[in-house]
Amino acid sequence: MRLIFISDTHNQHRSLRLPEGDILVHCGDISGRGRLSEVADFLDWYSALPHQHKVLIAGNHDFLAEQNPSLFKSMIPQNVIYLNDSGCNIEGLRFWGSPISPWFFDWAFNRHRGADIRRHWDLIPLDTEILITHGPPSGILDEVVRDRLHVGCQDLRTKIESLNFLKIHAFGHIHEGYGQHQEGGKLFLNASVLDEHYVLKNAPWVWDV
Repeated sequence: MRLIFISDTHNQHRSLRLPEGDILVHCGDISGRGRLSEVADFLDWYSALPHQHKVLIAGNHDFLAEQNPSLFKSMIPQNVIYLNDSGCNIEGLRFWGSPISPWFFDWAFNRHRGADIRRHWDLIPLDTEILITHGPPSGILDEVVRDRLHVGCQDLRTKIESLNFLKIHAFGHIHEGYGQHQEGGKLFLNASVLDEHYVLKNAPWVWDV
């Protein structure tokens, strides 16, 4: 079984070349500003892809998903799985997805560090095997090159340390953090396909079970 991970397509999805696979995962920021037309075009493209299972979370640019969640959910095609602090089981793999990221200029799904964001991470089941969040954990593929700062979430990293069944944590958000990192038997993937200049540059990540 092959899993494909992408993130941060920001309206450039139709220019993306995707490898064949069984499960396709998008880690958020499907749009530029979460406008209805942007979301509709992405979902039309995503649902038509040949991958048997298609999983999706929102990101900090996807305002429609937070400001009008009922409308957003009504737009999700039947063959797409939308996760929002929720999980699913696909082919025996336990997934959990969350759009939340630390507060940054009042974008969508932003939460203040500490108790405000920690309550979202507390929802992650301890038996999660594939974790999908929009933002990275602290210190892992989370460096903003311009300011030389690590901007990931420490509370998320603390939670991950308790997830003994976790195989993969996939995320995006910090475009220049694209890459992979292995630690504690867990694979971390920053799947941002756009670089820090919003140029479509990075390849999707592929993981074979």
